[in-house]
Amino acid sequence: MSDDLNPRTKAVHAGTRRSQYGEVSEALFLTQGFVYDTAEAAEARFLQSGPDEFIYARYGNPTVAMFEERIAALEGTEDGFATASGMAAVNGALMAFLKAGDHVVAGRALFGSCLYILENILPRYGVDVTLIDGTDLDAWRAAVRPDTRLCFFETISNPALEVVDIQSVSEIAHAQGALVVVDNVFATPVYSKAVQQGADIIVYSTTKHVDGQGRALGGVILGSKEHIRGAIEPYMKHTGGAMSPFNAWVMLKGLETMELRVRAQTTNAMVLAEALQGHEKLSRVIYPGHSSHPQHDLVSRQMGAGGTILSFDIKGGRDAAFRFLNALEIAVISNNLGDAKSIATPPAFTTHQRLPDAQKAELGITPGLVRFSCGIEDPQDLERDILRALEAV
Repeated sequence: MSDDLNPRTKAVHAGTRRSQYGEVSEALFLTQGFVYDTAEAAEARFLQSGPDEFIYARYGNPTVAMFEERIAALEGTEDGFATASGMAAVNGALMAFLKAGDHVVAGRALFGSCLYILENILPRYGVDVTLIDGTDLDAWRAAVRPDTRLCFFETISNPALEVVDIQSVSEIAHAQGALVVVDNVFATPVYSKAVQQGADIIVYSTTKHVDGQGRALGGVILGSKEHIRGAIEPYMKHTGGAMSPFNAWVMLKGLETMELRVRAQTTNAMVLAEALQGHEKLSRVIYPGHSSHPQHDLVSRQMGAGGTILSFDIKGGRDAAFRFLNALEIAVISNNLGDAKSIATPPAFTTHQRLPDAQKAELGITPGLVRFSCGIEDPQDLERDILRALEAV
């Protein structure tokens, strides 16, 4: 397929493999193993497999390969490895490149499970980890040192929606020979320009916007062929974090409509951000696409849009936030995001519950904070739902 196609077309067609039956919808190869015509053929395939030759589903599968090629084409990377979940992707992207004695610098505004890997798992294996304010370029300059192997950050933090300057951090990291690994979930593949801005490895939880309909877990690690097949593939296939063929098929179906969904969700997010500005029940409204966001100019350069998520702080803390959540009629209460359905959650008591109160305060995760993932519902209906629920506060 031509490389000059636009992203929406790539999201529908890239990587397609058709069987002898010429099916329109991608085939689901629900098999864990593959048959060889002869013992010699088995030996040859284990020595060196071709692009359409498979050994075992943990190593690769035709349906999974279609998904990997399609999302890599969409992201603009040479290759990708699909994983069982977003956290399998984060873990693989870190562990595959690190060894005892290495140093990692990471933005401290991270999802709780990512922090667990950095604070609890990596130090067990002799990796030194420094956590910093990811929005502070001087902090990156001060923290990166000659033995820094890798820099890691969420391009937009969860849930306070701080934005890290990918290009500037990449320049700082590369000057010391460090890799740049970014968790790009909130930016989505629709708005991502991370490769052009210097990121070496891009990680997604495809559970979020790629599936987008609350059906399946998945993740993907994207980068150069050297990084993916040289470091990521051996680590992932031997530790068992591969995506299942069925989930890959679900993700392929999700990619077909992802851009349409994400752009509609982004429109909804902007409508809600405008409607909630200055509301008497709210102490702040955070949306990267709104001019009130302190890094709005960076967001405009880096993504071109604000994404699908906004957060707002309800005056009155936990009780007020819970009254608001319980009064919602359209939006559901859940800890997922990026879904076609609007989803609200109080991060201080769900996704980031395990963090100490001091760390929550440092990250801006207050008792009254609500993270709102916009769905594709009618924006006027969502606005009415939120404003009615705020009356209950």
